[in-house]
Amino acid sequence: MSNCNGKTALVTGASRGIGRATALALAEAGAQVLVHYGKNAAEAEAVVTQIRTAGGRAQAIGADLASPEGPTNLARQVRAIVGERLDILVANAGIAKMSSIEDTTVEDFDALFAVNVRAPFFLVQQLLPILREDSSVIFISSLAAHAAVGTLSAYAATKGAIDTLVKHFAAVLGPRGVRVNAVAPGVVATDMSSFAKTEAGRDATTAMQALKRVAQPEDIAGAIAFLASDAARWVSGDTLRVDGGSKL
Repeated sequence: MSNCNGKTALVTGASRGIGRATALALAEAGAQVLVHYGKNAAEAEAVVTQIRTAGGRAQAIGADLASPEGPTNLARQVRAIVGERLDILVANAGIAKMSSIEDTTVEDFDALFAVNVRAPFFLVQQLLPILREDSSVIFISSLAAHAAVGTLSAYAATKGAIDTLVKHFAAVLGPRGVRVNAVAPGVVATDMSSFAKTEAGRDATTAMQALKRVAQPEDIAGAIAFLASDAARWVSGDTLRVDGGSKL
């Protein structure tokens, strides 16, 4: 198990799916976890309750990362809680939309980039004063950034941008001792990938994977917890594929 004892962590989009599983994994590893939510406070509080019931430390904080002011508002709340040091930032919050090139609207395109790229970029910017030696920043990329899957070209472009940011941020923040990485899941059984819960979706997913089952959020959370921990202290600037051997 990854060891995060004594560390402070912020997980965005942590009320459900991969974010929820990550918050639980980091708490189990010993971290104090700030459970960010965008709209559903009740789901975030349920995650907090689950962590506290297990003996961990957690607090829910809300901010709309789709708005230009969202990252600044969230960073302000984080600094008020953790003080002068944040050890782990998991920029998980994101949105997806399956749409052909012909059917993608400007509004769809801008919304995807606002949440998936602009928000994590400026959240890191606003948290720079409290990202210190040995802090770890983890973004969420996607199989779609590396392979053509479905009608996801605009969404895939946002994840390609994330892979680029990882390299640039890792290079710039490395001298401070801050590590920056990403995980790139394949298809995961979450609300965002609801088609994976259908028989046809499961068949399509397993057909392109070496491992013949559909991933669960916990499968991704374990890799994130590893990158957040000191066990990954010599890993930076990398995007780790966590996709069951998809599109080999």
